Amino acid sequence: MSDEFNKDEAAAQGENPEAAASAEDLNADAPADASAGDAPVDPIDAELADLVDATGPISKEAELLADLQRLQAEFVNYRARVDRDRDVSRNAAIAEVLRSLLPALDDLSRAEAHGDLEGSPFAAVVAKLRASGEKFGLKTFGAKGDKFDPELHEALVQTPSAGVTENTVADVIESGYMVGDRLLRAAKVAVFIPAEG
Repeated sequence: MSDEFNKDEAAAQGENPEAAASAEDLNADAPADASAGDAPVDPIDAELADLVDATGPISKEAELLADLQRLQAEFVNYRARVDRDRDVSRNAAIAEVLRSLLPALDDLSRAEAHGDLEGSPFAAVVAKLRASGEKFGLKTFGAKGDKFDPELHEALVQTPSAGVTENTVADVIESGYMVGDRLLRAAKVAVFIPAEG
């Protein structure tokens, strides 16, 4: 087989006249419907085409391998989707538990601001609750002087003021809370708005 290949190669380069005649004989076996303008049919391509016609376009092993690769890709996609959905469900559950604790945290913040927790053993409980919330990404926001953001703040009162040039938080009635980038509750605030005139 390799001798035939070498002879055909030499014939193509014009080195061996016997091989050239042999290559011409093979080309003469090419289909007659090929037009004169087409390039001559390579005997290896013709032999490969005959082999494909005889065995079918894909062997059974190749078909099974393709099926196996497709199933493996589907499984990898399934695992990634399940992992992603698991994380989303976990974060949603954490957010709902923390949302249910917000009224208690508000009461504790009011008691702390009023001075009721100073010197009390309950101050340690408050610190532990806040540390637990922070462990899961709970953040408090909303402070006097912040720029008013309607996506993060809920304005309960608006008061015109000559001392501001943009809407500014005048007082925080209830703090806002976020878990990561997810808003749990908007901060309830009083707002200074620029005075007209």
